[in-house]
Amino acid sequence: MEPIKIIEVKSEIAAGTRGASLGIDAIKTACLDKGSNYFLRHKQEVLETLNDILFQEDKHPHAKFIEGVYTMVKRVSKAIYSAYEEQFFPIVLAGDHSTSAGTIAGIKSAFPDKRLGVIWIDAHADIHSPFTTPSGNMHGMPLAMALNEDNLTYKKNEVEEDTLLYWGKIKNIGIKGPKLKHKDLVYIGIRDFEPEEEYLITKHQIKTFKTEDLRTMGIEKVTKETLNALSSCDLIYISFDVDSIDPAISEGTGTPVENGFTVEEALQLTTLLARDPRVCCWEMVEVNPTLDSLNLMAENAFDILEAVTDALINSRVRIG
Repeated sequence: MEPIKIIEVKSEIAAGTRGASLGIDAIKTACLDKGSNYFLRHKQEVLETLNDILFQEDKHPHAKFIEGVYTMVKRVSKAIYSAYEEQFFPIVLAGDHSTSAGTIAGIKSAFPDKRLGVIWIDAHADIHSPFTTPSGNMHGMPLAMALNEDNLTYKKNEVEEDTLLYWGKIKNIGIKGPKLKHKDLVYIGIRDFEPEEEYLITKHQIKTFKTEDLRTMGIEKVTKETLNALSSCDLIYISFDVDSIDPAISEGTGTPVENGFTVEEALQLTTLLARDPRVCCWEMVEVNPTLDSLNLMAENAFDILEAVTDALINSRVRIG
């Protein structure tokens, strides 16, 4: 397997709650507390952010700070592309979830002829567009960016011309147009989504596993059915949002939702999925230590990160 490269994206401009930019350092603190040398074992790249624009007036109510999000998605895409050029396997640690659109774009720009599957482990569907968003926070839009999805059937917002200009540009980062097909997306753990998102999930018959499915079916069966649903895909990207974990364990994330996974369930699920040789990138997002004085979410996140990395190293074959 290629050596691993940790790509750090301390951006939080697309989140509704401040503090996700500190999540990566909180994970590193947890690493130190546990006596691990994880971050010495792997090459790291830290991307420059634009978090200072949060102090400026925003002119895009239906896609907040979209100029900055556009720049960050481009930066992430280029970093992912470069990682593959340098023969690294990228693991992304990010603040808010919007930058995952850049991860997907980078994968597709590196492997334009490969069919990409996406496993989205999250409490939220993150498939809103500026036309449908209830909040304007762009961490709820990365899959719409990647799918080139406007969902005009459920349009409820009149979007400003400048916003639409950036929205069009952001959907064409990496390669022009969609980076994946709706049927090549699998949701695991989603439990908080709006009717506009539910419409797309139903329309495109997007495979979805809820928390209770893991418990009734068992994690191994959910893993098997997830990978079978992506059997036509050449490559698989896994995005893990820590809000998939139940807030009773820790509320150290900006958008906690009840009825999530236990840490043990999340760890077993992610490591089983990571063993598939088609997995080409893994990402963790949305740790927010300002909401967690004990740093418990970051400690749990680090345990998952380390276990997934071990699974990748022990079972991965070279990406071709």
